[in-house]
Amino acid sequence: MSSSPKCSRQDLLDFLASLNIETKTYDHDAVFTVSESHKIKQHLPGGHTKNLFLKDKKGKMVLVVCLNDTEVDLKSFHHKYACGRVSFCNADLLWEHLGVRPGSVTPFALINDKDSNIVNLVLDANLMKEELVNFHPLENTATTAIAREDLLRFLDATGHVPTILALEKEPG
Repeated sequence: MSSSPKCSRQDLLDFLASLNIETKTYDHDAVFTVSESHKIKQHLPGGHTKNLFLKDKKGKMVLVVCLNDTEVDLKSFHHKYACGRVSFCNADLLWEHLGVRPGSVTPFALINDKDSNIVNLVLDANLMKEELVNFHPLENTATTAIAREDLLRFLDATGHVPTILALEKEPG
C-alpha cells in the first residue's frame, strides 16, 4: 500500500471550513457495515448513506453514493452509467485513490483525489432529495452531517462533477 500522505479528518474539516461550509460531526464507535450503523444513525437527522467504490475491467473507478437502504444492482449498473461491468475495488486501490480504509468509504475522500481526479462520482437521485446527508469524515469512528448543497460545493472544490442517477434496483 502506498504511504503517500493523505488528508486526515482534521484536514477535511479545515478544508470544509475554508469553503465556509458548516458541518456537525458526531463521534461514535467504529462501524464497518450499513447494518452496524443503524443503531447510531437512528439518533442523527438527515439521509444516511452507503458508499460503493467500484471499477470496471478497463480500470475506470466509480464511487457510488446512495441512501443506505438503496438496492444497487451491480450486474446492471453499466446499463445506467457509461462503464463496463463493475466489481468492488480492493483495499489497496481504495487507499491509493481515496486515502481511506474499508468501512470508511465516503465522498469526503474525494479530497484525496482532487489533484489526479481519477475517481468518477455517481450520486443517487433519491439521496439528492435529502436536505441533510451524513458521511464518515474519512474514518468510521464519526459521522459528519452536511447540507446537500454544501456537499455539492465541496465536490466542486475537489474538481468532481457528480452524475446523478436513479440507482434503485428495477423491480422484476
